Amino acid sequence: MEARIEKIKQQLQSEGYKLTPQREATVRVLLENEEDHLSAEDVFMLVRDKAPEIGLATVYRTLELLSEMHVVEKMNFGDGVARYDLRTDSNKHHHHHLICVKCGSMSEIMEDLLGPLEERLEQEYRFTVLDHRLDFQGICAKCQVDKDIEPKSE
Repeated sequence: MEARIEKIKQQLQSEGYKLTPQREATVRVLLENEEDHLSAEDVFMLVRDKAPEIGLATVYRTLELLSEMHVVEKMNFGDGVARYDLRTDSNKHHHHHLICVKCGSMSEIMEDLLGPLEERLEQEYRFTVLDHRLDFQGICAKCQVDKDIEPKSE
């Protein structure tokens, strides 16, 4: 975790920003909850447990800055809530998501499935894809078995 924090610190410094204690607390929460797709409010609640003096506005500003710098990916799964996910060095592109419209569960696909399409776009349209995100909305296996679940309200 410390190596990733140091890398984020360097990214911030290269853009003229500092890794303030407030920003570091936010980054640590994101790293500790990397498997989850936390909303700003979720991040704030977890940051507040560690550093009660940090306000919601500070967390929002930090998440927006990290999003602008491509340290985190800001996502919306159609429920009107922005969620944040740390980007990793292991994938050229961000991972993809399977979103259940009944229960709201979300699964990740870490494999980049769009490589051939990107090559085609480059060849046919002379368009270089720098990044992409793909979200599939449908019904998860559990909801397909458990027919009594009501659709998730928005």
